[in-house]
Amino acid sequence: MAQLKTTVNKAKCIASQDCVQTAPGVFQLDDEGKSEVYDQRGAPDSVILAAARACPAKAIIVVDELTGTQLFPPPKK
Repeated sequence: MAQLKTTVNKAKCIASQDCVQTAPGVFQLDDEGKSEVYDQRGAPDSVILAAARACPAKAIIVVDELTGTQLFPPPKK
């Protein structure tokens, strides 16, 4: 299992709430209605990645801390 570091780019977040609906144990909305990570370990890795993929703005960044590999969104080549 990877050790994920999940962050939200608030400048890109459009407050669709898809991440909160997919992984409510990880994401919540802040006072401005933007998504934020409140519990890095609040869901299995597969659910966190599904939440990132569900974001229409691709505002959620998921990195494997053990390898430094960005899992989502895929790095541009």
